Amino acid sequence: MALPTSTYRLQFRNGMTFERAVELVPYLKTLGISHLYASPIFTATSGSTHGYDVTDANEIDPSLGGREGFDKLSAALRKAGLGLILDIVPNHMAASLENPWWRDIIEWGEGSVHAGHFDVDWTRPLTLPFLGDDFDTVISDLSITADAEAGCLALAYYDSRYPLHPNTYATVLEGIDLPIAKEIAASAAKAMPQDADAFHTAIRAALSSGADTGFSPTETMALAEALEKFSNDPDNLRKLHQLQPWRLTSWRTAANNLSYRRFFEITGLAGLRVEDEAMFDDAHRLVLDLVRDGTVDGLRIDHVDGLADPKSYLDRLRQKIGPDTYLVIEKILGDGETVAADWPVAGTTGYEFISELTDVMIDNAGLKALYHAYDRLRGRPTHITSELRDAKGLMFDVNFAGEVSTLLRLATEIREAGGGDTISPATMRTALREILLTFPVYRTYGTADGLPEADRTLLSEVLETVREGKRADADTLAFIERLIVGDVAKTVADKATDFRIRLQQLSGPLTAKSIEDTLFFRINPLIALNEVGSEPFVRDHDLKHFHAAMQARLKAQPNGLSCSSTHDTKRGEDSRARLLALTEAPDVFAEAVNRWRGLNAAAIHSLPEGAAPEPALEWMLYQSLAGVWPPELTIKDADGIEALSKRFLTFVEKALREAKLHTNWGDPNEAYEKVVADYVRALFGNRLFLSDFIATMQPFWWAGAVNGITQTLIKLVAPGIPDIYQGSETLDLSLVDPDNRREPDFERLAKQLSAATHLPVTDEDWLNGAVKQQVIARALRLRQDKPMLFNEGGYIPLIGSGKRGRNVVSFARTDDRDAVLLIAPRLVLGAFAEHPSPAAMDGWDETTLTLQAGLCNRRYRDVFSGRIITAGEKLAVADALAGQHFTLLVAEG
Repeated sequence: MALPTSTYRLQFRNGMTFERAVELVPYLKTLGISHLYASPIFTATSGSTHGYDVTDANEIDPSLGGREGFDKLSAALRKAGLGLILDIVPNHMAASLENPWWRDIIEWGEGSVHAGHFDVDWTRPLTLPFLGDDFDTVISDLSITADAEAGCLALAYYDSRYPLHPNTYATVLEGIDLPIAKEIAASAAKAMPQDADAFHTAIRAALSSGADTGFSPTETMALAEALEKFSNDPDNLRKLHQLQPWRLTSWRTAANNLSYRRFFEITGLAGLRVEDEAMFDDAHRLVLDLVRDGTVDGLRIDHVDGLADPKSYLDRLRQKIGPDTYLVIEKILGDGETVAADWPVAGTTGYEFISELTDVMIDNAGLKALYHAYDRLRGRPTHITSELRDAKGLMFDVNFAGEVSTLLRLATEIREAGGGDTISPATMRTALREILLTFPVYRTYGTADGLPEADRTLLSEVLETVREGKRADADTLAFIERLIVGDVAKTVADKATDFRIRLQQLSGPLTAKSIEDTLFFRINPLIALNEVGSEPFVRDHDLKHFHAAMQARLKAQPNGLSCSSTHDTKRGEDSRARLLALTEAPDVFAEAVNRWRGLNAAAIHSLPEGAAPEPALEWMLYQSLAGVWPPELTIKDADGIEALSKRFLTFVEKALREAKLHTNWGDPNEAYEKVVADYVRALFGNRLFLSDFIATMQPFWWAGAVNGITQTLIKLVAPGIPDIYQGSETLDLSLVDPDNRREPDFERLAKQLSAATHLPVTDEDWLNGAVKQQVIARALRLRQDKPMLFNEGGYIPLIGSGKRGRNVVSFARTDDRDAVLLIAPRLVLGAFAEHPSPAAMDGWDETTLTLQAGLCNRRYRDVFSGRIITAGEKLAVADALAGQHFTLLVAEG
């Protein structure tokens, strides 16, 4: 397998096209990237900002430049010696009329040639939850129209036109004594799903009012008037609606009665059945061609846990793409969980790596103090386990009520078919709820053959915990256990398999939405911990844990991606690096929050439910502001403050709605949201507060700059393939999406990189990201020079001792020939508080590293300065750094 040495994630759309990407190739080459890692490029819904709402998996999006533009980008990459990795989306497609497959199943129902492509329950009509209210309430906004562009009759709702099933045309056209109506009716009477194109062509011709059709504009106008008259009778619309293979419903009630599997809570994304071989082939035709002809070198699989059988899918994909194509999966690993050894992938996209980095940056005592201060402000203790249970309960009861109903129906049908004692719906629901609320990982991987042994063990542990809690009936738990493991009669085996798979496809989204999009916005002692791939539990963070995690990573997925920022992270990597420094001086931050609350007390408003924003929310707002504030922004820069306030207000609205405490996306509490937004505006307008805020946070920003370099160096040297998210090669202080998907100033980045002749070391260079960019460029060149060392080399922890032993993180990568030593600072705010500026940091005297055999008594070259040093059995950190604040030493000879 031709492994990348590094990747650069580029977000297409929002102005980024193939033509513009071609212009970036020289910059990526200079930076040292080996592979461009592209967000989804296949045709998506009009105006898509991300590309995960695919409408045609076998067409490259014309809005990006189409196939011609893509080929030009591919040629430019090849000429520069760079590879290409594509992000593909096998779990879902857009439930949109722009999607030909989805439109086809709307029109033809279960008879559609694409009916098996989507995960739809065809025992009932296809639900289309895209109305603003229920059908009868909006009926005056509905009408029947002849859609000349699509070549069909359709039920129109504003700009959307839902095609009628051809066998219901007669209901509309009966009694319309017009030749055009009769011709359309005749075409519909003989229409067949497999000949849909010919049918639409015939209707299109009839409606075109051209000279060759025989129908004049007067006659098509008469048809339109007749259809309008039909539509004016609500009973006609009700009757016709009932005849369709679909039902239009309100988007507000979608969670309760959806007939298709969706992606998370997004009704506009319908689940695919790639477990079906024909569907797999249809959905992967173009991407497989691109891999086979050498255009694409690797694939990133989006949301692999959403698939019915991830392993079978990956096995089939690997068989199609061959052994040499790089393959990684987007998967969130639970604590202690690893990628299954028999999955044919290089690893994950690296969310867990972000969590592992926190072990280096956190002061444990300070973290606990920060939690205590937060609890005092809230007026009650924070019980994360209880809070997580509440969040999961909300997801089970409300957000995924439809998916839960499907599971309960299946379980009841199986119970009745087996002749066992009846289990009441409430009892069954409680048992299922307790199982899902207790699950510690995102999902298990059962198939028609049952549950793998490791997952059986996990399930047993979950059930034992539930039984001990005595919240569910034991017999009902035993029955559900049999369904999950496959211990059922042959007569109900298929239904049990369906139950097992749907349960697994629910547990992942339910857990993700509970943690990432609910809990992370509710519990905020240290928001840097509220990150994808992590959980905000208080635990010990130290170098011992970090080194153990890196050694495990080397064993489990040495060639998986190592990311620190992505399009899905809750905040930029340098924002997290800053906020982790709060654990080194928790009292300073806690006292500052109390002071700032006083300075902004006049902006607090009273609502019927209490004062807003509440103290815990104020804490989160101040911490978020500390993470995002640009280091060069002063209170004199009115335009800069206004621009930041707009970004911050967008974040605040999302944070409030994701928390689902006072407001949410489905039913916004406008009064509460306005009060909080007014408070935020008041913060940005309060010069006294801003002056205090900037002065107080300055040392944390300096410490964060150091942390940012340290975590970058770790990513570049540790096991795994470093992924650079667009723009994060310099200071990344972004907020949650859409903020983190803004396009970087690539022109500035290219000029900054090309202008540097040496490693920048001024204070400004640290804070504007110039140091970080140069560190990345030089380390990536080293990875290109020594690919075997970084892909297969060992990992040796190096432990500091002496005066600043706890303030250094160090490890070596080694193989039979080469060795690289990383030495970088940690916990610098406490150690160098009197000199918070990285450019002034000093004091490494009496601090040493012990080198093992194979590392000691060797000459090393510093990658950043070119200086040569000789290391004995003990390496003095001050000698290794020699005035720098980090080093990467490469063994000479």
